[in-house]
Amino acid sequence: MDFIEPVLYIGISQSFFAGLLIATRRPFTRAHRIMTAWVFLFCIEMIFALINRTVLDMYSFPFIAFTYGPLLYFYVRHMIRPSLPFSPWNLLHSIPFFVFFAVSVIFREEPIFDDLSGFFVRDRFIPLRIVYGICFLLSVTAYSILSFIDIRKHQIRLRDEISYTSAKLTLNWLKILSVTFYAGYVIVFILGGIDIIGGLLPFDPYVLTFVLITFFSFTYSFYAIRQPEILEFPNLLTDGAGNIPENGTARYARSGLREDQAEEYLTRLLSYMDEEKPYLNGDLTIADLSRRTGIPKHYITEVLNEKYGRNFFSFINEYRVREVMSRINDPKYQHYTILAIAFDAGFNSKSTFNSFFKAYTGKTPSTYRKVVVRPQ
Repeated sequence: MDFIEPVLYIGISQSFFAGLLIATRRPFTRAHRIMTAWVFLFCIEMIFALINRTVLDMYSFPFIAFTYGPLLYFYVRHMIRPSLPFSPWNLLHSIPFFVFFAVSVIFREEPIFDDLSGFFVRDRFIPLRIVYGICFLLSVTAYSILSFIDIRKHQIRLRDEISYTSAKLTLNWLKILSVTFYAGYVIVFILGGIDIIGGLLPFDPYVLTFVLITFFSFTYSFYAIRQPEILEFPNLLTDGAGNIPENGTARYARSGLREDQAEEYLTRLLSYMDEEKPYLNGDLTIADLSRRTGIPKHYITEVLNEKYGRNFFSFINEYRVREVMSRINDPKYQHYTILAIAFDAGFNSKSTFNSFFKAYTGKTPSTYRKVVVRPQ
């Protein structure tokens, strides 16, 4: 038994039970279904690899890996937009999987891809191996980029909806894992190239793919189980085609908000912020502000973007910074730590507070307290 077989046994058991845990979670959303399918496919690929290495040749080269990129992309899309319907066009993403599945079955008994050392052997299958490698690299690259872009757009939209930071809402964990997913396969490709050209490595880099699969079956399932369902936010920053216009005015060309109405909404909003101080609520959302002021959410976003030059996140946190500055200057808060004042003013993250405070004042909070505040 070589060292990869224990990895396969661990990965099979881990991915199988992780898939069961996600499948039994309630509510069982479409995103959870996708993650369940993905984790079980991890399990199936490792079972096939184990059989292929110990019992009989089941396929000439791996083909299940062509589902990983599309499933990552679909999981991201349905996490961000839970109500997104399934489209028959989505099946087009499975074409590479079925093509290489058919080729692998047809040439099952041929020594096409036993290990990387034979990748550039001059036989009749060398074009097939090259096409396979290029297609897989393109698949991983394209879907990783698409997933990263979708998560980034989601994080931008959140700044017009919530006033606080939350890794579970921003899906930072998914962005980090998406980058890691891509980087892991790129490293395998690089090591594979070194081994193919120079034969300098003491092991076959191909076996690292199973280490990666085991790692991702654990990490994705761990975070997927802990991830709460994300409320769907309207795409306030995009036009009807889903694009973000360059011109801010064009973004709201069809909103129907009159100039005088926008000014009245802005005045009402600023008065409410000064008088009621809703920003002291660390979980304040634009829906809360809309309900309290009677201004529709999309009009608050438009007024803040167009008339005030801020998104909701920046607008609320600037008020919190001013509140912190006011309290730092107040003698009755002198015995409070700066962080305690910040949290009491509505911040829920030290890093967010520090970055906003320095951007607004040009000084760190501690420097501001030492330099600006006179000893009482």
